[in-house]
Amino acid sequence: MAGHIVVGVDGSAPATAAVEWAAADAQRRGLAVRIVHVCEQWPHSESTEYCAGALEAAAGRARELTRSMQVTTEMLKGNVIADLIAESRSADSLAVGSRGLGGFAGMVLGSVSLGVAGHAAGPVVVVRAPSALQHDRVVVGYDGSGHSEAAMAYAIEQARARGAQLHVVSAWQVPAFASYGVTYSSLLEDIVREETHTARERVTPWRERNPDLVISDEQPCEHPVKALVDAARTADLVVVGSRGLSGFASAVLGSVSHGVLHHVSCPVAVVRPRAKEEP
Repeated sequence: MAGHIVVGVDGSAPATAAVEWAAADAQRRGLAVRIVHVCEQWPHSESTEYCAGALEAAAGRARELTRSMQVTTEMLKGNVIADLIAESRSADSLAVGSRGLGGFAGMVLGSVSLGVAGHAAGPVVVVRAPSALQHDRVVVGYDGSGHSEAAMAYAIEQARARGAQLHVVSAWQVPAFASYGVTYSSLLEDIVREETHTARERVTPWRERNPDLVISDEQPCEHPVKALVDAARTADLVVVGSRGLSGFASAVLGSVSHGVLHHVSCPVAVVRPRAKEEP
């Protein structure tokens, strides 16, 4: 894994929050911080002076928060999403604000953060605002798919670096036929037991390989987005795969990761397996 975190900035408040998140993460995990600003060449776009100012302010904030980590900057000229995706290929991870200066005030998630989360080569952390509270808990959505395996590995790394508890959410939904009445109640009970047991068993190898971590888990019978949103209320970070078992092979960003990005207020990491790990 590369030794630096890339942060995309544009001078907005969410971008500043992403810089602060990246600086703290770099300090914990011994990584450098690379801050980039893409100065798009469009009519009425910001001037080069503004771009330079946004970079300088972001770098200053990062250096305030890191004691010994290297902080570098670069101004890029091109397409924001394409350039950030290219940056992700050589980075440990990529951090972005939930929406930038070009976003509408009522939007929770901007087009840049959504586009980057669906296409980046590695983990993308979307940050909405500075964290007001610290819970010492990382939450990860896990269903045993290749993408959730990558998410679990990243969540474990984050929990260890923070000295935090890892909470694994393996949500599942009742099959459609369960609504047809009591005739199927016995079969439904069997399904609940089997699904719960299977989900618990999937977590066991991770717990055995990481005895230094406190790993808790739950198997709620509800939509995964709701389960993760509920768990996120007491989390410092929520980690999801870019798509899970229910996603189509051609889907870039699955419905669960998309839903979590739109509804969770704490930082959210969307993790895709690296190219050589792609299932």
